[in-house]
Amino acid sequence: MRRMISFASRNIKELLRDPLSYIFCLGFPIVMLAAMTAINSMIPTDPTGVKAMDIFETSKLTPGIAVFGMSFIMLFATLSVSKDRSTALITRLRTSPMTSFDFIAGYALPLVVMAVGQTAITVVAGFFVGLITGSEYIFARALLLIPAMLPCALFFIGIGIVFGTLFSEKSAPPCSSIIISLCGILGGIWFSLDTIPEGNFFGTLCNILPFRHPVDLGRAIMAGDSGAVAIPLLISLAYGVVTFALAVIVFKLRMKKDAG
Repeated sequence: MRRMISFASRNIKELLRDPLSYIFCLGFPIVMLAAMTAINSMIPTDPTGVKAMDIFETSKLTPGIAVFGMSFIMLFATLSVSKDRSTALITRLRTSPMTSFDFIAGYALPLVVMAVGQTAITVVAGFFVGLITGSEYIFARALLLIPAMLPCALFFIGIGIVFGTLFSEKSAPPCSSIIISLCGILGGIWFSLDTIPEGNFFGTLCNILPFRHPVDLGRAIMAGDSGAVAIPLLISLAYGVVTFALAVIVFKLRMKKDAG
């Protein structure tokens, strides 16, 4: 435990030295909320005052941006692991009694803290956007997004560690960029997946892949629809646990391969 905490402390310091940590953790949610709210203000309304689409309303937009932000946490995980492998730090640390789980937990803990902070900033920013625009935004429900996004964070961190373990410092980030793009397209963040006809291949793909489920979870929480929470929560949790376990296995196998 002590070795893992020491390694996590070192990784936290590395994150704090990187200006991109502040840009993506502090600035990203605010900029995205402001930009999408501006777009929402330009969407036409019908004679009764109802907008043609409500996907960019603050209560629906906030969970989507929280999930999309998690995909950038994955990029930090990828960069951290691939950079340490390129500098042979992991090779040197392998002579210590640290286990594969110690390494993975040491990488993951700082990123989980970063993910929680990013979600909290998104929630608070959404609150102020709701006040400014007059949109319905129940802050007590929004606070539930912070723990609800943890399985999503676990999934993206696990994917980032896998990419950082398998690929080099130059090739790993582009792989993460593909996942970031898929998250935006297949997660229903910028458009409603409910409009896709049942049985459509694209809709089926969205249901199978993990990206839409945390978004659905967050929007169900914001809507106060407790009946719609369980299924996306369980799916998100399953993806998070399985992916993180996969990261531990892949990292352990890579360490053995590098040692041999």
